[in-house]
Amino acid sequence: MAAAPFRFCPYCGQPLEERTIYQQVRPTCPACGFVHFRDPKVAVIARVVWRDAVLLIRRGVDPMKGMWALPGGYMDAGEMPAQALARELREEVGLSVEGAELLEIFPMVGTGGATQGIVLAFGAQARAGEGLAHPPHLLCADDASEAGWFTRGELPRELAFDSTKLLLARWRAP
Repeated sequence: MAAAPFRFCPYCGQPLEERTIYQQVRPTCPACGFVHFRDPKVAVIARVVWRDAVLLIRRGVDPMKGMWALPGGYMDAGEMPAQALARELREEVGLSVEGAELLEIFPMVGTGGATQGIVLAFGAQARAGEGLAHPPHLLCADDASEAGWFTRGELPRELAFDSTKLLLARWRAP
């Protein structure tokens, strides 16, 4: 859901007016000159692989609650993408990864098809000790209601988001 636009100036409390500033219509304060720039949201996701399996989480919140997706979430102010990715994986599934590499940048499409931001998609390997016969244990917290490792032949059908579908199709292809 998109954030409601500012109606009042956060500095002086005056009602904002729509004015063309820097070639775009932006909420502007006629009293103090404050201009509200609608900044895009930035999210990170990871296609984490361990041997022949990929990590997916079942979403515990909307959008797409109950569907499977690659783990990830929004970046916080002051974070770089790699930091945000590490934090999200730790929060959602208690996992550390290595070799994170940017795979692609996707538009973050909101209600009505409007682009609200971008999704930085990374590929990474699960960090696991030598000789482990089983994939790393996963915790489940934050906005994930379930997590699991899936081989190419057992991917769930209920996939959320075009980015998840495309990145899994590429991983699944020989």
